[in-house]
Amino acid sequence: MKRTTVSERALVLAPLGRDAVVASAMLRESGIAADPCPSLSALIGELDRGAAFVVVTQEALATTDLHPLSDWIEAQEKWSDLPFVLLTQRGGGLERNPTAARYLEILGNVTFLERPFHPTTLISLAKSALRGRRRQYDARSRLHELHESEERYRTLFNSMDEGFCIIEFIDGPHGPCSDYIHLQANSAYERHTGIPNVVGQKVREMVGDEAPGWIDLYAGVLRTGQPIRFERELVVTGRFLELAAFRVEPASRRQVAVLFQDVTARKQAELALVELNETLENRVAEAIAERESALAQLHEAQKLETIGQLTGGVAHDFNNLLTPITGALDLLNHRQTGDDPRMARLIDGALQSAERAKTLVQRLLGFARRQALQSRAVDLAELIDNMRDLIASSIGTTIELKIAHPADVPATQVDPNQLELAILNLCVNARDAMPGGGVLTIALEPAIVGPRFEPRLAPGAYVRVSVIDTGFGMDETTLARAIEPFYSTKEVGRGTGLGLSMVHGLAAQLGGAFVLTSSPGEGTRADLYLPVAEVGAQSKPSRPEAGAAQHGPPLSILLVDDEDLVRVGTAEMLRDLGHSVVAASSGAEALEILRNDGDFDIVVTDYMMPQMDGAKLARQVPDIAPDLPVLIVTGYAGGDLELGLPQLAKPFRQSDLAAMIRQVAGGVSNVVALPTKKR
Repeated sequence: MKRTTVSERALVLAPLGRDAVVASAMLRESGIAADPCPSLSALIGELDRGAAFVVVTQEALATTDLHPLSDWIEAQEKWSDLPFVLLTQRGGGLERNPTAARYLEILGNVTFLERPFHPTTLISLAKSALRGRRRQYDARSRLHELHESEERYRTLFNSMDEGFCIIEFIDGPHGPCSDYIHLQANSAYERHTGIPNVVGQKVREMVGDEAPGWIDLYAGVLRTGQPIRFERELVVTGRFLELAAFRVEPASRRQVAVLFQDVTARKQAELALVELNETLENRVAEAIAERESALAQLHEAQKLETIGQLTGGVAHDFNNLLTPITGALDLLNHRQTGDDPRMARLIDGALQSAERAKTLVQRLLGFARRQALQSRAVDLAELIDNMRDLIASSIGTTIELKIAHPADVPATQVDPNQLELAILNLCVNARDAMPGGGVLTIALEPAIVGPRFEPRLAPGAYVRVSVIDTGFGMDETTLARAIEPFYSTKEVGRGTGLGLSMVHGLAAQLGGAFVLTSSPGEGTRADLYLPVAEVGAQSKPSRPEAGAAQHGPPLSILLVDDEDLVRVGTAEMLRDLGHSVVAASSGAEALEILRNDGDFDIVVTDYMMPQMDGAKLARQVPDIAPDLPVLIVTGYAGGDLELGLPQLAKPFRQSDLAAMIRQVAGGVSNVVALPTKKR
């Protein structure tokens, strides 16, 4: 029978004669629905549909297998105890009829009615059975409601965000109710307290010395029945809890329910606020000082940005000035005869000065952060040896310079120009730390870095460059902040506080590390870890000799530059190489020349020009001459613009220009993609 079935009909099993018909008629006359069943199997089928009670004759049970009926009775739900009215055979009641008595054990809730009987007796028994069945239905409803309530409680118990538990007080060695055990705890209990698997645990075993405080609180709730709300630290896990506790009735159960949540973050914030209020005056003063310091740093950064922009602009203009000078010296050097050695020396000296000026401009661009790192395999021992005179002049005569390195230092992958600046910066810092003189040591040595090296570096082979001074050193506080941008121990006007941070940034950009160690009175050691190159050291490209430019086949070149001196000087170098040159002073003029006479082999154009720069011109050239290559000449960013086009940096030698013309005109570096990103 389904849990929701409510049936008040009677089923009648009396297969002999007209007993079933007569009994059913009697019941119907009294207002009770009754259905006769022809067999025991039919009865069991009808029972599954629902029934209030069963009227069955003894002879119906005597001649059939009762196991199916017994199994059905055993399988009833807990609330169900189906009533039976057993009509015994004539000739004696239950006391005198042992055969009928054995059915008591099988049927369970059975009433015996000896035949012959008066109809009112049967009706009375039937109504009594119906009343009993109705009480069973009521019990089923209450059990169902209780089950649903328990399910709701269980769902709430397990899904609620707050921790929840029920504890039961027990007697112990310390007296009555001197301990309690956790009967139930939801999954949030562990999340809020940090204590797992508490069900079955005693509080004295869980939290040790702080147990008496918890026991006293909850024992008061059990004793008085008054619920409480409070906050308390669970010392064993270091968490602050907000709790509510109430007694589970009746008091004889000795149980208390506890609801709580972790408020550690809020409590810490409150404590921090209290501390903040207590030290508000000092904090306000510190905040004002920090604000003034930040403003000073901002002004310094703005000043440096302005200087950087100015430096970058000056470097660009200086490159434009150097280009015709270098070109004119190249032409003079190429054309001068070997009969005048004095003239050759003068021209060669001028060319060397121009090369030094070019290097200076590149360093200015690097300071202005307008030049990307140009890393290559470098012999550090040779680089340091070449810097000896520069370092010695920078640190003065009161400081002794020592340079030490083994003969087999491996090559490192670095930008030599930027590394020179970093080493020089460290040496100047060391000089300032030894105002009364001292010893400055620069040492090189191979270093193998393992997996636990601090600061973190990828395990592998490195070269360590050490700059060591015997100056006054730094304490722990100063050392901890030494590489912070804008932090400086020097007096106002003698430093920006950017030197060490720039060295640190360079080391990180090169894939290495920068480590400072120092103690007051014992000097300072600065270590640069630089990655070993995969190939041997690459020699610095030598300056082309006079007449080294290879002319190649004569070409028709469209030259574009808004600077008259640069345009004229470049055109002369190209004509000296045997090329024919048509010059234009702007991108618009160049496009007009291309439309009228597009028979050129290459376009050589300056990058920085008013109205239309070289990149915009290069994008429009394919519309007129699709296969015409373009070479960008730039005095900006050291020839490292992200344009997707071949580039030549100013100032350049005639040999550089000749080589680039051959390369681009021959299709080696012709690049089609033109990204929109600019510097």
